[in-house]
Amino acid sequence: MENRARTFAKTFTWQVLGLVVMAILGFITTGSMRAAGGLALASTALGTVTYVIHERLWSAVRWGRSEGPLGR
Repeated sequence: MENRARTFAKTFTWQVLGLVVMAILGFITTGSMRAAGGLALASTALGTVTYVIHERLWSAVRWGRSEGPLGR
């Protein structure tokens, strides 16, 4: 299981990447930096919350994990 600091570090880096991508896509589709920024910020806020919940739920799932360093 991951500790919370790792989950939040992964969340932060993923969301920064998502913010940049969403801002670029928003600008391409709308032609407006204001609309693109608003869309990117809203997406990042919602994405951050859902990502943390998703990661914490998956950390409780034992399926697909190995028991030790050799997978036994």
